[in-house]
Amino acid sequence: MSNHDTGKCSRLFEPAQWGRFRVKNRIKYGACCVSNYNTRDGFITEREIERTRVIAATGCGIITNQGAYPDPLGEGKAYFRQIALFDDKFLPQFERVARFIHDGGAIAIQQILHAGRYGGIDLGYCVQPSVVPQTLPHFRPPREITKEQIRETVRQHAEAARRAIKAGFDGTEITSFMGYLLASFNSKFTNRRTDEYGGSIENRGRFMREMIDAVKQVSPDHPLVVRLNGAELMDRWGGNDEDECFELMEQAGRCGVDMISVTVGWQEAPESSIGRDVPPGYWNRLAARAKKLLPKVPIAFGVRLPDPIMADRCITDGQFDFWEVCRPLLADPELVHKAAEGRLDEVRRCVGSLNCLSRLFRDLPYTCTMNPVLGHEVEPEYQLKPAAVHKKVMIVGAGPAGMECAITAKRRGHDVVVFERSDRIGGSLVGYAAHDLAHKDDLASVVSHYEVMARKLGIEVRLKTVVDPKLMRSILHQFDAAIVATGARVDLQALPLPEADGVLVAAQDVALGRIAPARRVAVLGGGKVGLTLAESLKSSGCEVVVIERGKRIAGDVMPSWKWRHTAWIEELAIPVYTDSRVVRIGKDGVTVVNGKGEQKQIAAEMVIAASPSRGNQELVGELEWSIDELYVGGDCAVPRGLTHAIHDGYRLGCRL
Repeated sequence: MSNHDTGKCSRLFEPAQWGRFRVKNRIKYGACCVSNYNTRDGFITEREIERTRVIAATGCGIITNQGAYPDPLGEGKAYFRQIALFDDKFLPQFERVARFIHDGGAIAIQQILHAGRYGGIDLGYCVQPSVVPQTLPHFRPPREITKEQIRETVRQHAEAARRAIKAGFDGTEITSFMGYLLASFNSKFTNRRTDEYGGSIENRGRFMREMIDAVKQVSPDHPLVVRLNGAELMDRWGGNDEDECFELMEQAGRCGVDMISVTVGWQEAPESSIGRDVPPGYWNRLAARAKKLLPKVPIAFGVRLPDPIMADRCITDGQFDFWEVCRPLLADPELVHKAAEGRLDEVRRCVGSLNCLSRLFRDLPYTCTMNPVLGHEVEPEYQLKPAAVHKKVMIVGAGPAGMECAITAKRRGHDVVVFERSDRIGGSLVGYAAHDLAHKDDLASVVSHYEVMARKLGIEVRLKTVVDPKLMRSILHQFDAAIVATGARVDLQALPLPEADGVLVAAQDVALGRIAPARRVAVLGGGKVGLTLAESLKSSGCEVVVIERGKRIAGDVMPSWKWRHTAWIEELAIPVYTDSRVVRIGKDGVTVVNGKGEQKQIAAEMVIAASPSRGNQELVGELEWSIDELYVGGDCAVPRGLTHAIHDGYRLGCRL
């Protein structure tokens, strides 16, 4: 691969020497926690194996396999379908994983993950250095680990490392971050012991040092990586500050670790570390500090750093040595190849919706908003294969569902024409992306991706075109299949009839700039659409209240993102009325009745309805007896959100 091929990422793609290994580039695939694709007793499934084939083909120079728990009792097991490495019976499947990684030309690293405070998922308790109550109720009650158990846990990690090397891995990784076992020993929040494993920071780091020493003794010729917090973000609970985190990093360096992966945050940290509300590059300073502290230890970093050009610049500036990529490669497994070939405009960016974590923390296999194939690699029906019958396809609606279907169908060999009534691709997402208080470029990148791919694939998109019965009669004979992906709209007819014109408006019209908001507004609907608009309007100077019929706001928001909206509502001091039904809409505002039957008048000059929603299905009936194949997708079928729209569109494109 020449420098010409790699474009602006020449440092990223230069070979690197790591101990006795020559690494083909400076990109490390992060373990991405666990996938939950495996069996309840720790065996790797074919679903996982096929996913590993994709990982092995990403082009990374170092690939870390997901974390395996090392103890037969399962105290280290954090997830129902986490893989295990406490017995030789697991080795055949690990051998396959290592072989795939090597076939892709990468160095193979196996992560050993003992969850500690977040473990014991099948046991009803967890182990940690001290009995410190959980701050999140879904984790198990803690038990204090004894010195004998400490020694046994160290031995189990060493034995797991020995097995990984026996299975063909080149090295191992132990994980002391996120609140897992080693992190809980390192942190003064969870380590309140009075013996040699507690108290001073030197004592708190003893468990980690013993672990490093034990693993290196059983695999002296194989590299050992340790993942360590550059920041815990646990100040509210009395956790380590950044200086203490780096002192622990220095201890690991003195022990002779072969690489330190710098990470940020615990699962229960009360602030964000990887969501799209954190700007890309925000945490780079932690990697730079680690590199300055330990100039001779290779530093890997990638927290909220999805951009290969930025990563290349960081390596050039000496901030770290290896770009560690996880979620961006879930969203687009071709990211590294696109960067190498100067095709970054084609990348499907990780938008930080945290769909992956939301599912993982609900004990479900993880999936990705942007990548409908993730977790389905083993299923033939999810693979893009040449169409058996060449078809001319019309798609009505250029939102995410329609464009995803158009791209997928085009790649399979169909002729595709997209009809869109507005003047651009993107549908309602265009408006809501513009109002997102988080990093706006992330959601906007979904729209730009569709624009780029439509152009590159030669998909005809007819903008400013209303598909009505007259148009359909003139063109339907040209097509074999039609997909109605016209999105959803607020059902204004389901609300009380407004007593004055112009008072009640749809959220979509305000989001897309078709209607200017009044100075004082009431937003009906405390779901993601209503909250996004309310937060944006308040930030721009409007007086805003939110009225929600349910008992809680953010009901349709990703579970791992609900807290963010709740925090913004609190920070912006937006009044919220839950369990409240609108009974009157007038030029002076709205009247609501709560679950107790109490009536309240809320002043507003404009009422913006963000719910209830219904699909724009009028065309379905018009088309039913007019075309050979008819499909409905995205919010047009059932109003849901971006993830379902993209996944619906892809599956329809595969089906055609």
